[in-house]
Amino acid sequence: MIDFSVSKVRGFLLVLGLAAGLAACSATYTNHGYVPPPEILSEIGIGATREQVAELAGSPGTGGVMRDEAWFYTQYRVRNYTYNAPEVIQRDIIAISFSDAGRVTNIERFGLEDGQIVQLSRRVTESSVRDVGFLRQILSNFGRINIGEALGG
Repeated sequence: MIDFSVSKVRGFLLVLGLAAGLAACSATYTNHGYVPPPEILSEIGIGATREQVAELAGSPGTGGVMRDEAWFYTQYRVRNYTYNAPEVIQRDIIAISFSDAGRVTNIERFGLEDGQIVQLSRRVTESSVRDVGFLRQILSNFGRINIGEALGG
């Protein structure tokens, strides 16, 4: 017969609660982006065409930025831990520069240690409506409506 005494059930629930609490406090990691592996990058030589780079390494997708003079491949790993803000713990950026003729001129690799904090300016379009509530806007339009035109007569 199994002994379900109150003290054993409480002890089991306490251990179960502590285990769940510790599991909830563990960090989770997410990976984003794509960087071609070194063996593929070694096949891309100076003078290769844009099409050859796209065939070997693929075109930069949502993780990379595509411009005329360079392609950027980015990959990063983010650590999420409890209530703290997500933290980028690893970042790799491959920049492949092209000449005006579309040939590779340079391949560079940048890591998290090479990065700089970039301050983005926040551009906000201000509304032309100021200090006028929604109901006041609706009510102010009633005098502008011509019932005859609205009914088609």
